[in-house]
Amino acid sequence: MRIGLFGFLFGMWVLILLGGGIVVVVLGPISISGYGEMDWLLSSGIKAVIAIILVIAWILILSKLKNWIFRKEIHS
Repeated sequence: MRIGLFGFLFGMWVLILLGGGIVVVVLGPISISGYGEMDWLLSSGIKAVIAIILVIAWILILSKLKNWIFRKEIHS
């Protein structure tokens, strides 16, 4: 049981660090120009949508990882 729990926690931290890196390196520099006063609003909206999609993907990945680990523990 301990290996499964530690594996889940390790996977969770890897996803947190990976997600933070993606947000800083990829999403941070995104800027839109050519829409006048709405440039910052459009850029922020795009960044927010991408960040929400990443959060949903991370939740789904962690859910699958949790289910896989605990199924393996139940069968053993």
